Amino acid sequence: METIPPGALAALIGLVTGSVLGLAARLGDFCTLGALETAVWGGDQRRLRMWGVILGTAIAATSLLAAAGQIDTGATIYHAIRWNPTASVLGGVTFGYGMALAGNCGFGALARFGGGDLRSLVIVVVISIFGFVTLSGPLAPLRDLAFPQEPSDGLQSLTVSAAQVTGLPALAVALAIAAAAFGWGILHRPMRSEPHRIGWAVAVGLAVTAALWGTSAISHATLGAVAVEGHTFTAPLGRTLLWMMTSSAGGLSFSVGSVLGVLAGAWLGSRRKRSFRWEACEDPRELGRQVGGAALMGVGGVVALGCSVGQGITAFATLAWSAPVTLAAISAGAVFGLRRLIAGFQPD
Repeated sequence: METIPPGALAALIGLVTGSVLGLAARLGDFCTLGALETAVWGGDQRRLRMWGVILGTAIAATSLLAAAGQIDTGATIYHAIRWNPTASVLGGVTFGYGMALAGNCGFGALARFGGGDLRSLVIVVVISIFGFVTLSGPLAPLRDLAFPQEPSDGLQSLTVSAAQVTGLPALAVALAIAAAAFGWGILHRPMRSEPHRIGWAVAVGLAVTAALWGTSAISHATLGAVAVEGHTFTAPLGRTLLWMMTSSAGGLSFSVGSVLGVLAGAWLGSRRKRSFRWEACEDPRELGRQVGGAALMGVGGVVALGCSVGQGITAFATLAWSAPVTLAAISAGAVFGLRRLIAGFQPD
């Protein structure tokens, strides 16, 4: 800490843990939209059940470290800002629908770009632009008017609410939720037949917790000068783009390291599988649909305070109330968008 600037140290944590996510995408087949698509239309739940293992691991590890005073979940945006259910639902549905149109979320686009897909670079750039248009650009006043952000009342944790109702210790509630999620994932027989998939799911969960743990330690050492944060891929894409162009947007930070880490991990994973190859879009109509979807993800992700990874895993690891609602809204928007693309709203 004395020789490395706090921002650079946070970026290093993002780089290392982000690379695990990138490797999991390429080697473990970890993908939000792919999990929904194969489960709903392909009848294959293995990728979806990975989420149970990921969430179970992340919730258990984060809750244990939080109980030991090693992670300050209350300092994350998911607890520090008062939860707005309308923002979670509308932002989540918008993000999910855009994800279906684009064929990837921000994280998935980074992972694909790491494997040589130039179409995904366009998605990443458009998400970055529209995320900042909504966060601090022309759409910011409208967002502030429609979804004002206020300090929380400290009652935004699923465990706190459940503990008040049941009288059980908050940690016991958290571990029960973690066990239920992990069991739902691991008890699926086809899932158990692929130990490598389980291994990568556990690795993702631990990487998410490690990010929260590392930034909590730096935040404590710097008296809050560095934020407690975890992996999310909407506004951080814009921050990384601005940093690469101007060294601004808060300077070197966890967000920058996280984005670059996913790219590095995805590149290494694609090289390991010998699947790296340059790809470009051959159909302008497809590219137009992807750009439109990316724009919706940029807007929706900022309104919902997170993407499929940010709210769906990082916020879930802290057991914020916003997490299950936003993840459900993202899933609903994605399934609706996929149905429009695949089935064209035709009756079965």
